Amino acid sequence: MNDPYALLARWIDDAGGSDSVEAVAMCVATADASARPSARIVLLRGLDERGLRFYTSYESRKGRELLENPYAAAVLYWPALQRQVRVEGRVSQLSEAESDAYFNSRPRGHRLAAWSSEQSAPLESHEVLEERFAHFEQRFEGEQVPRPHSWGGYLLVPARFEFWTGRPNRMHERTLYTRQNSHWRESLLQP
Repeated sequence: MNDPYALLARWIDDAGGSDSVEAVAMCVATADASARPSARIVLLRGLDERGLRFYTSYESRKGRELLENPYAAAVLYWPALQRQVRVEGRVSQLSEAESDAYFNSRPRGHRLAAWSSEQSAPLESHEVLEERFAHFEQRFEGEQVPRPHSWGGYLLVPARFEFWTGRPNRMHERTLYTRQNSHWRESLLQP
């Protein structure tokens, strides 16, 4: 198969589908302007021929790092299937319309949490966060919760995919896809 997007979609389906947190949990690594890396788990919330989508606070550590250095690496791992996919590429913010559409599909409590939390900022106590949540719950009572301008989506546009399948005796199968203009070049890597 010479379409890494379709292969990734198939592997996600094999792992439980896009509604399964275990199937779409991915580790996203970013680096700041000094090349100091950081990684965290986010949920893959969209996949098509444009790339991989995830959502977060633009003011979070990852948001600040992506502003300084707009490249990331992501890993999806399914231990029960002995499969892993690594993706590397440039990251850009999604349009406001796309971010709004996803935000409005989230449960109300999740939308309120986006207003309540200054993600990655120091927190003096969990009670303060609960108070902020209660404040926004009251502020938006009976209304649609709008998307904060500090929250939205990112698109990871792959330049490279690596599909790994575990094999006995550590003779793993590794298939690399690298972007060559508008096409993908497929090659094998040694385990």
